[in-house]
Amino acid sequence: MDINIFQYITIRAGIGFIVAFFLTMYLMPKFIAWAKKRKASQPIYDLAPDSHKEKVGTPTMGGVVFVFTTLIATLLTAKLNNPYIIGALLIIGLFSAIGIKDDLAKISSNKNDAGLSAKMKLVYQILASFIVVGMLFYANHTTALFVPFHKYALFDMGFYAIIFWVLVMVAASNAVNLTDGLDGLAVVPSIISFFTLSLIVYITGHAIISGYLLLPNIKLVGELAIVGASFIGALIAFLWYNSHPAQIFMGDSGSLAIGGFMGYMAIVAKSEILLIAIGFLFVLETVSVILQVGSYKLRKKRVFLMAPIHHHFEQKGWHENKVIIRFWIIAFMSNLVALMSLKIR
Repeated sequence: MDINIFQYITIRAGIGFIVAFFLTMYLMPKFIAWAKKRKASQPIYDLAPDSHKEKVGTPTMGGVVFVFTTLIATLLTAKLNNPYIIGALLIIGLFSAIGIKDDLAKISSNKNDAGLSAKMKLVYQILASFIVVGMLFYANHTTALFVPFHKYALFDMGFYAIIFWVLVMVAASNAVNLTDGLDGLAVVPSIISFFTLSLIVYITGHAIISGYLLLPNIKLVGELAIVGASFIGALIAFLWYNSHPAQIFMGDSGSLAIGGFMGYMAIVAKSEILLIAIGFLFVLETVSVILQVGSYKLRKKRVFLMAPIHHHFEQKGWHENKVIIRFWIIAFMSNLVALMSLKIR
């Protein structure tokens, strides 16, 4: 009986996870040593809590390593003739490149605010998103909008899906970037979110399971679970070095890529609205910044002691580890709610 186990997405996803994990574990110490030698350290924001001063000299741009290992694992295990895989490789690579440009500018000037301007970074993100979204639209990816706890599409967005999808990817990318302010804070919620999204894309691509759960069935998207599993493997290995006290930071080269791909997976799995629950922690961090800035501009008063909100709790006297772990719990619980919505329809 001729059985090729490598035809199964689950097997290749497991291999991708293992490859990305061990490759990251091998390369990260070498990158840390190289970064220290080149003094490629993260400039600490002047207004950051005093406890952050001890982080001076910590190498950054660790995202370059886990993005590289994720791409390698994907190239080795996924079917590259799949348009959704091509889109994934593009979004991860393009958003990471934007982050690298920003990180290098900060390192060379040794100033946290000396990277790309907010406007320029946004322009690059929109352009990168348009490239990938254009591919999805050209490949006739469904433009129907689905909402949690409802088994039918709400309506067809048509051409407006392009604008909406760009917004989702850019918003997700910046939300993860804002959250990456404490050791390991953004890593574990990203791992949890990728697990949820990988499960959803696998189900969406499976005719029988998607039919049972009353989810849309879209051919070929299940292959994206391999990229998600590879990213999870790379991030778990990165956490080994990024956990408190961090030996290295991911930098924008990692956070922008994570968020961009998170948004991409949600779009492909028709879970754009559900992403609010999947990435609830990232949404919370972003909203805190919007409220802080808006309140100060309109009323000259601050809502929080410091934004993003993780700094607010630091200023209230919470130890960094307590903030991190409690935020991880929030991410876990919100993803549990997101997974429950798959059946409650």
